[in-house]
Amino acid sequence: MRKIVGITLASVLVAGLLSACGSKNEEAGSAGKTVTLNTIFMKQAGYSEDAVNEATKEFMAQNPNIKVENTFVPYESLETKILTSNGNYDVALIDAPWTPKFVKAGILQDVTDKLSDTERQDIFEGALSAVEYENKLYGMPWLNDTKYLFYNKDMLAQAGITKVPATWDEVLEASRILKEKKIVEYPLVWSWKQAEALAVDYTSISESFGGHMIKDGQPNLNDPANINALKFMVDSLTEGLSNPNSREFLEEDVRGTFSSGKAAFALNWTYMFNLANDPKESQVAGKVGIALDPGTPQAVSAATNGGMGLSIPKGSKHPEEAWKFIQFMASKDFQKKYAKDALPIWKSLFEDQDVIATNPDLVNVSKEQYKYLVNRPQVPWYGELSTEMQVAVSKALLGEITPDQAMNGLQEKALKMAE
Repeated sequence: MRKIVGITLASVLVAGLLSACGSKNEEAGSAGKTVTLNTIFMKQAGYSEDAVNEATKEFMAQNPNIKVENTFVPYESLETKILTSNGNYDVALIDAPWTPKFVKAGILQDVTDKLSDTERQDIFEGALSAVEYENKLYGMPWLNDTKYLFYNKDMLAQAGITKVPATWDEVLEASRILKEKKIVEYPLVWSWKQAEALAVDYTSISESFGGHMIKDGQPNLNDPANINALKFMVDSLTEGLSNPNSREFLEEDVRGTFSSGKAAFALNWTYMFNLANDPKESQVAGKVGIALDPGTPQAVSAATNGGMGLSIPKGSKHPEEAWKFIQFMASKDFQKKYAKDALPIWKSLFEDQDVIATNPDLVNVSKEQYKYLVNRPQVPWYGELSTEMQVAVSKALLGEITPDQAMNGLQEKALKMAE
């Protein structure tokens, strides 16, 4: 009987200890059990799959109670995957134009209070805006990107052009000289196919002309500045300065044309700089310069925000662990280590010698260009607006309608979208 009582008391003591440990583990989050996080990233551009997976392994080694399973999909299917996931993901990569739509759909968690003022001050405002809506934060900035003006140094030197164009008027004037001297048939090349690439370029140009497609939350498409921006695009084609095939080109077509020496100027994403300077990929390696997107008297520069953030879907059952993973992936340590893949969101890292050493020209230009990031219209109905914008702008570029007709017609449609 004493043995039985002894065993019983021992059992109670052990159970009590286990219960206490269990309580402590629960208080610590999920320290006593393994939590699995499901994430979704995109396959192309920015940080490579290898970089993400390598960092994820490091995170799991530091957090043995958190298992992370990464999924990578093409950018084109990323939005749909998130919208139809039914809460299957704990961390999702969100493109800047999707934030308002996702917030209105109620699928993102508000993380405004999770970012300190000190952290905010060290992050580029444009990067933060990619995950902001109505003064609230719905994710952590992660991927920083925009387009730049690329130029062929040798062509400009042959033409006697000693100053890199800083305004769109200067770009056109330089292009006229290059064409007149028969240095290149079409000095300019663009990604103006009826696709999101066209919306990106039109946003940059219209904003640099002082236009805003949305003003006080309402459509403002037929503002004179927006119409003048489209006239600039049309005139560059009419005058034979822009490659006519630009109307069917995407970013890779632009890279191919520029890298084969068939253009003096191109607007493209960060990734083109290294590839255009790679002898294995380019015929103009070593001749490629990079500069701020040109401006006008209304704006020094304007570059469309290509930034993306890591968000926590509302369906996540492990938001604390998800935020811990996001903090790790967006940390200065991670972004410094993989600075060759993508430039950091942190201002302070642009003064870090190791980061600068990865690509001095790009880092120095980016540090300035990020001050002039502009967003595509931040409205929940952006997807529909972008589709109609692409159609209207394309028709104007093809000469089927005038810029005034294009923007007036788009304004009417946008007003109905906003109802």
